Amino acid sequence: MTKADSRTARIRALACSDEKQARAELSNLLGELFQIEAENLTINHDQYSLNSLNGFFETVDGDFFFKFHQEEGEEDMVGEYYRADILANANLPVDKPVHVSNLPGEQILVYRRSSNPRFSDVLRELDFSDDENAKRVAVAAEANLNIKLLKVCKETLHPISRDEAASEPIHHLFYERMVDPKTGAFPGGRYQSFYVDKQFQFPGVSLNWEQFSNAKLVLNGVSYTCTIAELFAAASERLNPINLAKSGGVVAHGDAHNANVWFEKHNAGASLSFFDPAFAGHHIPALLAEVKATFHNVLAHPLWLYEPDQAAETFAVKADYSNGMLKIDTSWQMSSVRHQLLKVKAEVFWKPFLAKLAQEDLLTDDWETEIRLALFLCPTLVMNLRANADRHNEISSAISFLVAAMVGSKPEHGSDVMTEFFDGIAPKRKTQS
Repeated sequence: MTKADSRTARIRALACSDEKQARAELSNLLGELFQIEAENLTINHDQYSLNSLNGFFETVDGDFFFKFHQEEGEEDMVGEYYRADILANANLPVDKPVHVSNLPGEQILVYRRSSNPRFSDVLRELDFSDDENAKRVAVAAEANLNIKLLKVCKETLHPISRDEAASEPIHHLFYERMVDPKTGAFPGGRYQSFYVDKQFQFPGVSLNWEQFSNAKLVLNGVSYTCTIAELFAAASERLNPINLAKSGGVVAHGDAHNANVWFEKHNAGASLSFFDPAFAGHHIPALLAEVKATFHNVLAHPLWLYEPDQAAETFAVKADYSNGMLKIDTSWQMSSVRHQLLKVKAEVFWKPFLAKLAQEDLLTDDWETEIRLALFLCPTLVMNLRANADRHNEISSAISFLVAAMVGSKPEHGSDVMTEFFDGIAPKRKTQS
């Protein structure tokens, strides 16, 4: 099946231009695939639906929720794509779909409709809330989930071959967005179409690709070691799937941003469970397993990545470019609940897991570089961050690249929130006796 033949690609495109026709074609597709008559079908338009489409419908058997992805090259994928059983068999909390289509270009999940909110929506409210008790409940739920994640990662950690590392679909979220999907040439894919030879607009500053990508970056007064061009080039080498086997593999969701996580309140607090394990796997390179969750659930908030219009109304940005140096200063910062979530991720998952890798002699000398480069690709390749190219404006674009560079590159001097994060999770060096 070619991209032109993909019915999910067509439906996703129609949802932006002719929603009535999109609903009709989706109803027909659901009927063909699952022999169900979908009624009162609605399509959600929310800030998290970046590469996917989701919504609700009713049948005589009850109410349902559907979701499907449309990744570049997805039409050529074969085999099982949505793999909830992998997570369930590892004793991770996961909502299993009642209907699944694994056909290339027609990969759709259908769930019983849940009354629980997504964790992303819960945290969106808490970003601007004074409800400290609600924050404690949310952070405790995150901590409990990370205890389970750590247990599974430790139990399933195993040596993997280069072929096993390269076979995992998680690379669709990282390396494969930087290269041509047919030839594998770099630069290609989203990287090339989003940024190479394009114009970049920030408040009071307009730069071409050469100027922007090679600029010395000074962000909120901190000078960084790497340029944007250097970060992409380093990622194209270090995150090549054939180079990711050295730290072993684990069972993981791989794309557990909080729009893929249900939040369920109960008397004892709250619990979290996964859905939409589109990129789950048995041999996910260990250091990639929790990168998407670390970035998208913490550093992408508040507002700037998913709600750029509101970011522009909320935060101030000042930009200046001279003598090859780009300075960006902004009032944006993580909210208190995001700081707490980052602390949980560091202390409950990353620190003990890296210690386990070191104990098993699976921790590479450049582990921090690998994680940083993967974090850098999370925002830059999930959507086009250039102002006026898609969703972003001059203010949100400036914040976007500031955060991307901050997670990807070390400061030349001093520290920032990410150096503190990495210093906190680094395994202790063995003392010489």
